[in-house]
Amino acid sequence: QVQVVESGGGLVQPGGSLRLSCAASGSFFSFYTMGWSRQAPGKQRELVARITSSSNTNYADSVKGRFTISRDNAKKTVYLQMNSLKPEDTAVYYCNAERGSYYTWGQGTQVTVSS
Repeated sequence: QVQVVESGGGLVQPGGSLRLSCAASGSFFSFYTMGWSRQAPGKQRELVARITSSSNTNYADSVKGRFTISRDNAKKTVYLQMNSLKPEDTAVYYCNAERGSYYTWGQGTQVTVSS
């Protein structure tokens, strides 16, 4: 089973870009569906992007065309490239890993979009 650790968050101005990374440890990383979720203060956690073991992707409507999820199985890492960031993208971003009945997530990384 994998464990995940996120990095790459920070403060960025509206219209800017950030790339989040999720490093996984454990075996059979390539078999896992990986995803990014986010939770803003006072709001429920929402799935932002997801990538399957065969690299099929899907995105929340709110980030389509702006965010790109990708994976590097050799490095056991998943990325979330975030462009054209908006203040409403401000949230704690969590990396998720799932396979069968197993589901885990990391401690999160804060993304703040503000001028």
